[in-house]
Amino acid sequence: MADLTDEIAASAAQCVVEEGLEYGPAKRRALKMLGLPPRTPLPNNDQVEAQVHEYIAVFCADTQAAELLALRQHALMWMKRLQDFRPYLGGAVWHGTATRLSDIYLQLFCDDEKSCEIELINQGVDFEARTVNGLHGDPVEALSIHSYCKELGEEIGVHLLINEYDDVRGALKLDSQGRSPRGDALAVQRLIDA
Repeated sequence: MADLTDEIAASAAQCVVEEGLEYGPAKRRALKMLGLPPRTPLPNNDQVEAQVHEYIAVFCADTQAAELLALRQHALMWMKRLQDFRPYLGGAVWHGTATRLSDIYLQLFCDDEKSCEIELINQGVDFEARTVNGLHGDPVEALSIHSYCKELGEEIGVHLLINEYDDVRGALKLDSQGRSPRGDALAVQRLIDA
């Protein structure tokens, strides 16, 4: 069974890197690619992430570092533009597994969820609003933007997840590997400088 879980994780990692999928959809795609039934036990996110690191080391070692840097710089630009909403970067761009196909995920924390929409309108930014599951599984508003990244020469998806102001404390709880699941602008700047 462990071999099958490893095979699913490896296939999911390929989907993450080559298609820019998030872990959940990548695991489901891996089941289909491998012809396995939908109820097959799935690897956990740590297993998929380990396979993503391995896949990047083998197939993307010559390009991934520059792409990650460009994505982090682009994320930081948006964090500065939206600094009033206490932005935190998460996902593959924060954890260092992003490639040019990865989207940027920013968690925003504010008292009024409509204030971010108003700010984007004032800045002349087009966005698409939808509802997604937030930090604690509760529905939150997500504002999705297509943003041109000059360093990569293409549009990047930037997703702003609007959380209540006080939810920031729970957002910084360490993950299963003892890492912070997201970072503020100062932490992102440190990653860029490193």
